[in-house]
Amino acid sequence: MDRSGDPRRGGRPALKTHAWRKRIRRWLRPPRTLRPTRAGWLFFAATLGVGLAAMNTGNNLMYMVLSLLLAFLVLSGVLSESALRGVRVRRRIPREMFAGTPAPLVLEITNEQRRVPSFAIVVEDLLGPHVDRAESVGRVFALRVGPRQTETRAYRFAPARRGDLAFAGFRVTTRFPFGLFSKAMLIEAEGRALVYPAVENVVPMRRGSPIRDRGETSGGQGGDGSQVAGLRAFASGDHLRRVHWRASMRRATLLVRDQERDQKAEFEVLLRTWGARPGHAFEAAVSHAASEGVAHLAAGWRVGLRTDSDRLDPAEGPLQRDRLLCFLARVHPDDTALGAAA
Repeated sequence: MDRSGDPRRGGRPALKTHAWRKRIRRWLRPPRTLRPTRAGWLFFAATLGVGLAAMNTGNNLMYMVLSLLLAFLVLSGVLSESALRGVRVRRRIPREMFAGTPAPLVLEITNEQRRVPSFAIVVEDLLGPHVDRAESVGRVFALRVGPRQTETRAYRFAPARRGDLAFAGFRVTTRFPFGLFSKAMLIEAEGRALVYPAVENVVPMRRGSPIRDRGETSGGQGGDGSQVAGLRAFASGDHLRRVHWRASMRRATLLVRDQERDQKAEFEVLLRTWGARPGHAFEAAVSHAASEGVAHLAAGWRVGLRTDSDRLDPAEGPLQRDRLLCFLARVHPDDTALGAAA
């Protein structure tokens, strides 16, 4: 048994250890990274050539040109730093994201400097455990962000699979002012998102129709329709076809048939998880279950979900839709059967 996180054994708790690791990575990470572009390498070669020529010839004009080139490099570093300083980025994640479907993610780029604008800002959204080892899933560009102003940009991101996503932060880059260097900084901004299974267009069953045979993914039952509950006095707006003439003549007043509201039809989604293996077949079954559930909820059915180990009671409305999709986003095969078979 691993007791490395037990304080009685002299170890740090796991949460404190993780926090210390994040602090150490933040301290060791350089505040800026600088990478010459192709034009920058050519500029370096030209500066080196002018410097060698000035030293060999002793020509004062060559020394003046070398001084101008070096001042050009210093000015490029100062202006690029002013473009990155004070830049803050905020991410707005959409409420629903489906696997394989592009969804718009909005990035708000804010310049917190009082007087200096930021130019040619490229922001990359990073997905991964932390910003040091994260991959870029989208980028946006802002030509100018004025002092104390916010620019909004959006990009489209299509998650490859369902489940939880962890955004680590942003990489902010600029080549301002001369395009000689690409200066970048990392911003930690954690974000969580839940990706729902892919949903396809499915035609819901008609109420009162027999159970649809779709293997092990879904089943349903229709409602009972309208039923006569009794008689009541005629009211404004009642149709004459509902008047019960015999009872009306006996009581000398108009009576109409009072019908109960249509009973909601129920549909239960069945998903086989016991003994299933992770892979394309299981993901297709999850996607089909989500498609059936969403289609029948949109048609006004009461929809439930049942697996080999869990069950969601039938209900209707947007809340049940969220419960169904959240459950299917995190469902996994039950590997107990595989372990018993092995």
